[in-house]
Amino acid sequence: MEINVSHGEVMTIEFAGRLDTVSSLELSKRLENEAINEELVVFDMKNTEYISSAGLRLLLALKKDLAKQNKKLEIHNVNNVCQEVFKVTGFINILTIK
Repeated sequence: MEINVSHGEVMTIEFAGRLDTVSSLELSKRLENEAINEELVVFDMKNTEYISSAGLRLLLALKKDLAKQNKKLEIHNVNNVCQEVFKVTGFINILTIK
């Protein structure tokens, strides 16, 4: 698992590996320590192999927290495996996936 966060006009979170129970906790702790000043947060999944229900909960919580601050979350570069998880769970209709 690898987490890279970059700030600029857009905050980008790059996650590599499996976004499961253990890695979701670590990512959540990492994001608690990040000041989000940007209006848009992009969660880049180009190197994310799989997402579990814990990962889905983390993304939903992040979206809700950002919405309270009038900020947006976009999910980018979703592979076929993760795309299928989003479809089956209905998250494809909840999250902004590009």
